[in-house]
Amino acid sequence: MENNEYSEIIERSIGFKERRYIEELRILTKATAVDCIIDDRYERIVYVIRPGDMGLAIGKNGDNIKKMSRVLGKRIEMVEFDETKETFIANMFKPANVDSVNFGTSGEPVIVGISNSSEFGLAIGKGGATIEKARALVKRFYGKEVGDIKVPEGSQ
Repeated sequence: MENNEYSEIIERSIGFKERRYIEELRILTKATAVDCIIDDRYERIVYVIRPGDMGLAIGKNGDNIKKMSRVLGKRIEMVEFDETKETFIANMFKPANVDSVNFGTSGEPVIVGISNSSEFGLAIGKGGATIEKARALVKRFYGKEVGDIKVPEGSQ
């Protein structure tokens, strides 16, 4: 683990409610969450899952997500954390295929490149839910904005 990767992660505090949700996830799934965001706008909880725990968190046929959703009364979304910021940001947009992540300099927004235009809808998400999830997580972890989603020219 290189220090320079974490040097760009900003200090973030986890509130009481978030801690409760993270503990609930651990109890119900045996998986560990690094963080979570309570998103009232989309009535969901977005968990950032420790690398390697995604299978545990999701469960067989998504059973754990369904159980968590029933218990907490909200939609559950999960993003696998990665020490490499580009991989972590690409994970936020799954199932869309992200080709590139340009982190830019300190004042510039993060630019995400997707493989083709057919992935654009997936990258934005229904009602903008996916892009908003990425914006919230990038802001929380790196203190940066997410700018445009770039599509290769001439792709169908």
